[in-house]
Amino acid sequence: MLFEDSFSSVNGRDMVQYWIYVPAVKPKGVIQLIHGFGEHSRRYLHMTAHFVEAGYVVAADDHVGHGKTAMVNDSWGDWGDAGFETMVKDEKQLHDIVAEEFPDVPYYMFGHSMGSVITRQYMARYGKDLKAATICGTCGDFPTEEGRKAYEDLVKSGQVKESNAQAAADFMGWMGERCGEIKYGNEWICSDEQVQYDHANDPFDAFTKPTTNQAMLYFIEMIDDVKGKEWAQKVPKELPIYSIGGDQDPFGTYASGLYECTNWLADTGHDITTKVYGGYRHEVHNYKDIQDEVENGIIDFFDRH
Repeated sequence: MLFEDSFSSVNGRDMVQYWIYVPAVKPKGVIQLIHGFGEHSRRYLHMTAHFVEAGYVVAADDHVGHGKTAMVNDSWGDWGDAGFETMVKDEKQLHDIVAEEFPDVPYYMFGHSMGSVITRQYMARYGKDLKAATICGTCGDFPTEEGRKAYEDLVKSGQVKESNAQAAADFMGWMGERCGEIKYGNEWICSDEQVQYDHANDPFDAFTKPTTNQAMLYFIEMIDDVKGKEWAQKVPKELPIYSIGGDQDPFGTYASGLYECTNWLADTGHDITTKVYGGYRHEVHNYKDIQDEVENGIIDFFDRH
């Protein structure tokens, strides 16, 4: 079964579009799936189908400024004016809606890329809601200082809803440096050109559409919010965490950032399991040769908890 509905974002402007996928058997749990920057939740249909096949309810939304939410509200790349906690608070709203519908099963969370950052925010604020969590393609001490200063200056100058291509290039342009020829500008996500083409031409994908200076500043503030042992200490010790990614992923600074995040959690006494896929870029779940392995690993982890 598939349910589609919406709820009011904490930004006070947008109606967030969400979907609940329900298996044809008694559910053994709920997985809330949180997508990344510039994309949308239906890029995860292969994973969603696999989770549902395994007996899990899957709940997912399109963030403000993204996907169908952006289309319905005419707000591409504009996250509103409620601050960098907008998305994590919206995910809390979705959790509460779904948990009320399925109150007697354990609740899990999967987040990729920016979605992993949101998941890490969620774990620090509302971790007791969750039985276990998976973070995919996450970052460590990602270089944000210069980007933060640039976007703070742009916002202070009144360029709040404008977009600055040079600032975006300075902040994230280096991420294709190991990818050879650049055709689409998204080569760092996956070495499979079919994935790159689909990502670049998806009408629900805001990755190639401008993001406002204000929203970019929020994104940087989100990343800075989940850095170091100070963040890790806010995560409940009893929450098991599975971290996965590729060692050619620039967002994870080629695995060093992924391990950095793992060590923050391990050093603060958390139960953290890490798996790095050698030779793979950002979207390990979108490589056909390991797609099932990646998804089975997540299912096995949730099954164990």
